[in-house]
Amino acid sequence: MYSNKKNVNIFTAVLVKGGIRDAVVCPGSRNAPIVNNLNETKQIRCHAVTDERSAGFYALGIAQATARPVVVCVTSGTALLNLLPAVAEARYQHQSIIVVSADRPQQWIDQLDGQTIVQPGALGRFVRKSVSLPEPVDAEGEWYCNRLVNEALLAATHHGKAPVHINVPISGDLYEFTEKKLPDVRLITRWENNDVSSAAMDHFMETFTKAKRPMIVIGHMAPNSFDSIFHDINEQPGLVWITEATAPSPFFGEQIDAALDNIEAGGEENIERFLPDTILYIGGALISNRLKAFLRRAKDARTFVVNEDGAVTDTFCHLTDIIECDPVDFLRFFLQKLPTDFRNEFMERWEEKIWAAKEQTYAEIEAQKNKWRPDTVLMRLNVELNLHGQEGIRVQAANSMPVRLCNRNVNHVVWCNRGINGIDGSLSTAAGMALASENRVLCIIGDLSFFYDENALWNKELGGNFRILLLNNGGGEIFSKFDGLKDSGARPMVMGTHKTSAEGICKQNNCLYFSARNLKEYATALPQLLASSADKPVVLEVFI
Repeated sequence: MYSNKKNVNIFTAVLVKGGIRDAVVCPGSRNAPIVNNLNETKQIRCHAVTDERSAGFYALGIAQATARPVVVCVTSGTALLNLLPAVAEARYQHQSIIVVSADRPQQWIDQLDGQTIVQPGALGRFVRKSVSLPEPVDAEGEWYCNRLVNEALLAATHHGKAPVHINVPISGDLYEFTEKKLPDVRLITRWENNDVSSAAMDHFMETFTKAKRPMIVIGHMAPNSFDSIFHDINEQPGLVWITEATAPSPFFGEQIDAALDNIEAGGEENIERFLPDTILYIGGALISNRLKAFLRRAKDARTFVVNEDGAVTDTFCHLTDIIECDPVDFLRFFLQKLPTDFRNEFMERWEEKIWAAKEQTYAEIEAQKNKWRPDTVLMRLNVELNLHGQEGIRVQAANSMPVRLCNRNVNHVVWCNRGINGIDGSLSTAAGMALASENRVLCIIGDLSFFYDENALWNKELGGNFRILLLNNGGGEIFSKFDGLKDSGARPMVMGTHKTSAEGICKQNNCLYFSARNLKEYATALPQLLASSADKPVVLEVFI
């Protein structure tokens, strides 16, 4: 029988699935649930060693003999510190020792309770990775616990072997062994190669081509990332590509939120028809929270993430495979291997929804084209950009409202600081691009982001190729959609409400300044913002 502690059971099940076959275990009370579980499994051999100092070196010797990662498990307190000499030796020998320490609950650390020290991070730089597991109370906690164990196991053999540390807090009765079996857990596999290895590609192709509902999701990447494979992508139309304005794919601007509105309106049965069973995820962060929430519902989907550093990025909560290579190289090989006639009902299903969403969005824009609102401002900007030629203007969108507006209304890719998604530095980043570019650089930015970063204009090197569309709505308007904030006295503080204009800032920084408070003024000022030549930076402030 296994322990009733969820984190211990998840941890044990991942070890078994991950191929761990030997564990050196030391006596103790707090680690009893872990030792019991390791001993109960048929796949793991337990070796009892009383002295922790010796136990660490026992594990090292077993690792040397088997060329596999080996667990060494200790109780809480100074027992963990006794492993340090062996862990240090393993680090410099490049051996995989998985240190497992039982721990007291976090709330009792440094409260004069017995055998409590700060255990996470106690082994310092001698371990490649250190994680401390939660004690799950819901599905998200179980996912997090599983992910952390996977991360530690993957780190133990990533680009050479090294020790790792898994800390396991355990509350309550330590001796309740009531579970008949371990949970069915996820094991994340990393395919390590700085190139597209045949094994990784063959594995992926077999999974993807056999899938009934395969999908490709492209996150934030440099707009020119796909230039070398543009032709290959266009030659393969039979795929479900889900992309946004910050992705380099030619399939951007697909009105994903509008499509999800229609899909979810059909109820659970309809939603299931649109959930993927296999996902290929390339690139960085996504803008749409709706899209992330939707894909997290595909709980049984096989999810492949392709990145160059092999990072564990489990955005949709069901990552199964990491392929460590250049994403563009991977896509090139994938598109070449994929049958040219590849097409299935799932693709046609999504294509129908995407086109319907586009038509719906265009109809809404047409119906509101004479209204003075942010979507109309961006829609008219998009028309003007197309008239001026997309290749002559690079668009930088600030985070929060501007990038979301671009995602709905601008039909070509934009640059954006989506690594952290903060509003700070958006103007400076666009200014830096303008300094290093011969093209015009247009920064679409909200008022708080602009005023926060106004010193970006305090630079004599800036020239006439730098253009700014400033959307001034008197504060962080994106917060107004939260119903819970409407009755709060702190609402003005949260939203950062103000009555500030950029006109004085522009004058003191030698910028050409225009403003618009209605559609007529905007129609007059917009061509001046985008004019092909100017002798100083141009700012159009839109009060909306």
